Amino acid sequence: MLGAAWTVPNTVAGLLAGVVAMAFGASVHWRARELAFVFSRVPWGPGGAITLGNVILYTGEELASPCWTYAHSAGEAEEPPIVLADHERAHVLQYMALGPLFLPLYLLCGGVSGRNRFERAADRYAKSGRGWWPWSR
Repeated sequence: MLGAAWTVPNTVAGLLAGVVAMAFGASVHWRARELAFVFSRVPWGPGGAITLGNVILYTGEELASPCWTYAHSAGEAEEPPIVLADHERAHVLQYMALGPLFLPLYLLCGGVSGRNRFERAADRYAKSGRGWWPWSR
C-alpha cells in the first residue's frame, strides 16, 4: 500500500494518458499480478509498452506476449524472448520503491536504452523472477 501511495503522482499521469487513449479505442482492466491498470490498444507510440506508476500503457492486445530483451534487440546477446508483462511488472515494482524519484533516475540512467540499468533489471526479472532492483546484480 505504501509503495502504491508513494507513486501516486506517476499513476495519475498514467491514468490521464490512458483515459485519453480510451477516446481513441484503448481499453482498460486491472491486472492484480502486475499490480497495475493496463490500458491495451493504446493507439500511439512506436509499439510496446510504457509504465507510469501502477499503470501500463500497451499498444497491443495482450500484455502477456513475448518480446525480446534489450540486450538481444541491440545484438549484445542471443537470448530467448521474455514475457512483456513480466518486464513491465518489474517497472511497476521499481516505481513503487522509488515513487517520484523513478522518472528522474530513469532518465539519468539513459532513458529508453539497453544500457539503462532499469531496463536491464526489468529484463533480468522477466527472465528469472528475481532482480528487479536497478542496483542489484
